[in-house]
Amino acid sequence: MDYKGLERVLLYFKSFYLCIMNIQSAYNIWANNYDEDKNLTRDLDAEIVRKVFSNQKFNSILEVGCGTGKNTVLFASISNHLTAIDFSDKMISKAKEKVKSENANFQIADITKDWNLEENKFDLITFNLILEHIENLNFIFEQTHKHLKSKGLVFINELHPFRQYDGKKAVYTENGESKEIDAFVHNISDFINSANENGMRLLKLNEYWHEQDQNKLPRIISLKFIKD
Repeated sequence: MDYKGLERVLLYFKSFYLCIMNIQSAYNIWANNYDEDKNLTRDLDAEIVRKVFSNQKFNSILEVGCGTGKNTVLFASISNHLTAIDFSDKMISKAKEKVKSENANFQIADITKDWNLEENKFDLITFNLILEHIENLNFIFEQTHKHLKSKGLVFINELHPFRQYDGKKAVYTENGESKEIDAFVHNISDFINSANENGMRLLKLNEYWHEQDQNKLPRIISLKFIKD
C-alpha cells in the first residue's frame, strides 16, 4: 500500500472513531430527557414490543441497545435470564432505576467489537432503534449468530429505511438546540441479506405506522429471523 492509500485508510478509521464517539456522547446527553421528550418512534417501538412479546416466555434474552429500559421491564418479565447491553452508561443508569428484577444483568458494551458474552446462549436477541447507528450490519449478524442458540430468534425494530431516505434521523436537544445523531442508511435487503449470509432466515417482516402517521411513510420496520 502506498502512502496515499495508507493515509486514506487512517482518515477512514479516524472518521469512524469520531462518529462512534459522537453517538455515544449524544445518547449520554439525551439520557436525562429521553423518556420525557416527545418521540413517536420510541413510543411505537414500545407498543410493538408489548404486542409481539407480552404472552411469550424465554429462558435467556439478550437485549441489544436497552437504552433507558423502555422495553427492558417487559423482557425481564418474560425471561428467566436477561442480559441488557448498551453503549451509553447514562442510559443504562436510567434503565437500572426501572428494572429491579434479579434476573436482569446490565452491561456497557460496544457491539461494533467482539461481544464478550457466552456463545450459543440466547433464545432471543433483540435490537430496537439501534442498528441505524451501526455501519457494518454483517458483523452484527455474525456476532448474533455466534451467541444465539439453535432455532433461536432475532427481533429487530428499526426506523424504516423509507424515512431515512427522506432524511429523518434521531434528534435530541442540548442547551436548547436540536441536534441529529449520526446514522447509516440500511435498505430492507441489507438486513435480509446480512442475516441470510450468517445463517439466519427471515420469518416475518412488518411495517408500522404511529396513529399520527396517516398518509405518511411507514415509521418502523420490524423483522424476525430464526437461526437454522
